[in-house]
Amino acid sequence: MTSTVIITGASQGIGKATALLFAQKGYDVVLAARQPERLETAAAQVRQLGRKALAIPTDVRNAQQVNNLIVQALDFADNNIDVLVNNAGICLTGPMENTTLDDWQQLMDTNFWAYVYAIQAIIPHFSQQGHGTIVNVGSFGGKMPLPNMTAYCASKYAVTGLTDTLRLELQPKGIHVCAVQPSVTNSNFMERAQFRGRDENTAQESRQKMSNLLNTSVASQPEDVAKAIWDVVKYRKNEVVVGSGAMFSTLYQFFPGLMQWAMQKSS
Repeated sequence: MTSTVIITGASQGIGKATALLFAQKGYDVVLAARQPERLETAAAQVRQLGRKALAIPTDVRNAQQVNNLIVQALDFADNNIDVLVNNAGICLTGPMENTTLDDWQQLMDTNFWAYVYAIQAIIPHFSQQGHGTIVNVGSFGGKMPLPNMTAYCASKYAVTGLTDTLRLELQPKGIHVCAVQPSVTNSNFMERAQFRGRDENTAQESRQKMSNLLNTSVASQPEDVAKAIWDVVKYRKNEVVVGSGAMFSTLYQFFPGLMQWAMQKSS
C-alpha cells in the first residue's frame, strides 16, 4: 500500500521541497497552505513525479479548517495516512517592547496552536492503525535564545516542549513524534517575516540584516531541511538540528554564558 504524507505550509520553501522529496521517495502527498494558486502549482509538480497529490487550501490558524484538512486527507488516502509534517510558520523579529499582543497572538496561532490542531485531529487515526509519524518543524530558536526574537523563540520553545513530551505519551502506541530544527533557511519566508523596532527605520534595518544573512553560508537551503525531515521519518530519529544551527545550539548547551554574551554584543 502506498504511503501518504500531509504537509502544512507546502506551497513554497521548506514545505514544497519536502513534498517533492517525499514524492520522489514514493509517497502520495496532501499539501496544505493558504495560497491556492501556489499550492496547486506545488501539487502539479508532485504529480509530474508520478505520485498522487491533493491540494487543500487551509488556514492552519483555524481549528475547523485543520480538522477538515485531516478529514479530506483520510478520504483521499483511503483512510491510510502515515506521516504528518507540521511545517507552517512565520517569523517575527523585534524587541518585546516594540511588539504588540496581536503580534504575539498571530505568531502563537501559526507557530504553535496550528500544530496542536493538526495533532489533535490526526491522533485518533494513528492510534487506531497502530502507527504513524508526527514531524514538528521548529527552529534552532527553540533550542537557544536569539537576540530580539523573544516572541519567535517562545513559540518555537513551545513546539520543542510539545514534541518532546508528546513523544513520551505516544511512543507506547506506536506513534513516533520527532522534531526538525532548522537554522536560518534561504527560502520564501521573508515574504511573511515581520520586523518590529522603535521606528520604521530600525525595523527596516533588521529586515536588511536578515536578508543579507540569507545570502551567506550560514543559511541552509529548503532542500537541506527536507532531507532532515525525510531522515527523521525513515530512521525514526527524535530530532535533527539542521545546518549552522547545530553548531550554535551545541555551543549554547555547553557554554550558555559565553553564547549569551556573544549574542548581546552582536545585537
